[in-house]
Amino acid sequence: MKTLIRKARILDPSQGLDQEGDLLVEDGRIAALDREIPADAQTEVIEACGLWLMPGLIDMHVHLREPGEEWKEDLESGSRAAAAGGFTAVACMPNTRPPNDSPEVTRYILSRAREVNLVRIYPVACISRGQKGEELAPFGELRKAGAVAVSDDGHPVKDAGLMRLALEYARSFDLPVISHAEEPGLSAGGQVNEGPISARLGLKGIPTEAEEVAIFREVALAKLTGHPIHLAHVSTAGSVALIRRAKEEGLPVTAETAPHYFTLTEEAVLGYNTNAKVNPPLRSETDREALRQALAEGVIDAIATDHAPHSPLEKAVEFPAAAFGLIGLETAVPLTLKLVREGIISPLRMAELLSTNPARILRVPGGSLKPGAPADLTLIDPEAVWVVTEENLHSKSKNSPFLGWEMQGRAVLTMVGGRIVWRI
Repeated sequence: MKTLIRKARILDPSQGLDQEGDLLVEDGRIAALDREIPADAQTEVIEACGLWLMPGLIDMHVHLREPGEEWKEDLESGSRAAAAGGFTAVACMPNTRPPNDSPEVTRYILSRAREVNLVRIYPVACISRGQKGEELAPFGELRKAGAVAVSDDGHPVKDAGLMRLALEYARSFDLPVISHAEEPGLSAGGQVNEGPISARLGLKGIPTEAEEVAIFREVALAKLTGHPIHLAHVSTAGSVALIRRAKEEGLPVTAETAPHYFTLTEEAVLGYNTNAKVNPPLRSETDREALRQALAEGVIDAIATDHAPHSPLEKAVEFPAAAFGLIGLETAVPLTLKLVREGIISPLRMAELLSTNPARILRVPGGSLKPGAPADLTLIDPEAVWVVTEENLHSKSKNSPFLGWEMQGRAVLTMVGGRIVWRI
């Protein structure tokens, strides 16, 4: 069976393409891309006038909670949420129960992903055994089992010497290293961004320096070892300045931020809104604006959701007891489109941030619509208006600060390997 997507606005940063045209899918791969492609009687035609066609979106930072916390999310519900959000692939972080610090857990995740058979799931394994920061996990065995990167996300690697060893060891296996940049001596016990809002609410604050001190260390270690390091969930203006300087020096440093950091500020926690409690915390308007400019200038390489599902048991409690994290797979597209409408980034840059660059950083397939590539693609209606409700979210958990928001833009078709896994 062949599928022809006709008269879409094709956005492919890997080819520098922003043009109206047709794309033909055959046998799970992109067979042709041109201004106009004829269709025969055996071809399914999808009319896409007014829609944007991008390489399949790749979320390089999600928490799918399986194994161990399936009441919050599992690989099936997380895959449905990803497909509905326009993501053809996700990289799942290792803070499961047990943590993904062994090839057995990695293989389990991949086996379950094949059973679910919706989006591509790439396991990220632990840097340290048990995420305890004491000894390295077996990188070689994890890589052989199918891990695409290593990270102790959710737990900073406190020992700089161990992080140095991780970078040097990862080089042997061509494994990207993803850093949860946080100095726990500065963040311990913190609930929200340190500043007027924390004082007003009577909550212990987390200073921006808790992130920036850690990023300074990671940049120094990337310089020392020569191995690339990727900085997760960047949230502050000071971090942006450090990353900019590192890139100007030519150091192997990449970074991501999340839609909630360039959309919301610390004011979202007013009223003790636990759905806006995240780590790192939502910051000031100055920080938000710095992130928006960093996305435009290329200082930040990728947008990732840090999708972190929690049940009401962890969120419908008093603020200090509530878990950190929010869900984001299904709201990333409209929130990023808002940057496009405001003239901060172009549609082509949006595709680069959500697809091409994540594929490059993780060194996984995707991020391109070139003929011969796997037919992983996302079709977006930039004008579709919808309201975020618990009922229309596919994640098991509903901990979103955007509940009740009217959104503009959404994925209307998600295709993985030539197979439609989501369609409106």
